[in-house]
Amino acid sequence: MKTDFSFFARRRFLPLFGTQFLGALNDNLLKTAVIVLISFHGLTLAGLPPAQLVNVATAVFLLPFFLFSATAGKVAERYDKALVARRIKQVEVGIMLLAAGGFVLMSAAMLLAALFLMGVHSTFFGPLKYSVLPQYLHGEELVGGNGLIEMGTFIAILAGQIGGSIAADHHIGLIIGLTVAAAVAGYGFSHTMPPAPPAAPELRLSWNIWADSRDLLQEAWRLPDVRAAILGISWFWLMGTLYTTQLPIFTRLHLGGDGSVYTVLLACFSVGIGIGSVVCAKLSRGRLELGLVLVGALGLSLFGLDLAFNNYLLYLPPLEGAQPLVDEAGRLLGWQAFLGRAAAWHVMADVALLGFSGGFFTVPLYTWLQTASPAVFRSQAVAANNIVNGFYMVAGVGASGLVLALKNNVALLFLIASVVNLLATWGLVRAGPAIWAARTGWLQRAEH
Repeated sequence: MKTDFSFFARRRFLPLFGTQFLGALNDNLLKTAVIVLISFHGLTLAGLPPAQLVNVATAVFLLPFFLFSATAGKVAERYDKALVARRIKQVEVGIMLLAAGGFVLMSAAMLLAALFLMGVHSTFFGPLKYSVLPQYLHGEELVGGNGLIEMGTFIAILAGQIGGSIAADHHIGLIIGLTVAAAVAGYGFSHTMPPAPPAAPELRLSWNIWADSRDLLQEAWRLPDVRAAILGISWFWLMGTLYTTQLPIFTRLHLGGDGSVYTVLLACFSVGIGIGSVVCAKLSRGRLELGLVLVGALGLSLFGLDLAFNNYLLYLPPLEGAQPLVDEAGRLLGWQAFLGRAAAWHVMADVALLGFSGGFFTVPLYTWLQTASPAVFRSQAVAANNIVNGFYMVAGVGASGLVLALKNNVALLFLIASVVNLLATWGLVRAGPAIWAARTGWLQRAEH
């Protein structure tokens, strides 16, 4: 049995892939453009300083995941998922028109409203895109489908971050054109998604968000394999958020690089995840290979430790008030000057391999979440995962802030995270013994 991705161009997968790719692209085009306008072009609200307003923008986007994930899971279970996708994409077009008004008027309030609504959009589309895969794909195609979805998501994130930054810096009309075009194209893709009949059409919706969320998490926690998959996926998002959030500061203080160097490293990380996701699917040969989670976890620690040690001990361990590495003229290094230094390639390899390991870590866990969930609860299991993901990401940001407050050194933070990752993996194995039981099965099957 092998994974050949021949299903990619077929109607039962390509429209879903295009819809989710363009949605992730638009999320990041909008978020990045707003952050650039706040940070560099004077966009403000109620006199808040840029750093605080950026945090407000991030919180506004994440809030719907906490508020509406339980409802989103029920909606995806109760109605035809293809129909729900089309309705979500119709709303996205309207959100981008609201954002266009915000860009033209330079209205922070309108743009924050658009960010909140895009958070709602993503909250409702997330459970749908993962729970519909088992309806569209055959069993042996599921791992490959998840690998392609993960690859597409992170490439879309990268393209959105780069495109949003460039467009916001050059011309407001460009970012308006990109976001509206992506929304319209996503709506077009959603219209070609095949029907996906509801798994639980009798499910009742409720306005009690708190009770729904509590009941959803309790139900998910009663399923041991679902619980373990959620814990593992959430840990990955904590680690991913930690690295991507701290990469800009790490680039400036430890590597002496400017924004273009950060973009290079972000590209390495995102492309690494994409390649790792596809390679993991190939090695799985159409099976759920939970043993590959351990390969990914080991890589996250090894390459994280290498990145941390090389920059904490060998290159520049910045102390309070230390100056970043610069070129001969005293300026931060641009990407071309950075690539001219031998150490740069070591750093890029570490960052890319961190992403590569992340692909190995998440693809089997997402597949496990889908296959371990009863069909009538699958969308809700993904929704529960989204809620826990949000908690973990917020906790990761908080823990990072505490470490940096005690010792202002991002490389040290990476070192600590790499060590804690081993402890978290041990906890994950205890929560999901099937992972340890499958530790060598994938290798034995690959040899045959």
